[in-house]
Amino acid sequence: MYEPGDIILASIQFTDTYEIKKRPAVILFKEYNNIVIAGITSNTEMEGIPITKKEGAIKESVIKLNYIFTISSIMISKKLFSLNTNKKKILHDKLTKKINPLIS
Repeated sequence: MYEPGDIILASIQFTDTYEIKKRPAVILFKEYNNIVIAGITSNTEMEGIPITKKEGAIKESVIKLNYIFTISSIMISKKLFSLNTNKKKILHDKLTKKINPLIS
């Protein structure tokens, strides 16, 4: 089914409205029917981890580590592609660095 590092298309609620749209996201981890994801934007000016067309993105995009939330698996429409091992490591390292102040 879906695994960490998969880029998916999912129904996601925007943080500033109640509007829900189908948007790309990356799966960070899953447990039971809950899937924790990070949103993806095509606004390459935003801070985050870049993903390229060469890697499988439809457009040059950015994984936004400040946009993390939990969804149900039924909110996923489809898998688009998977991050390569190197990009998964970058994602892990940057996410760990953001969370690290919690354990200091």
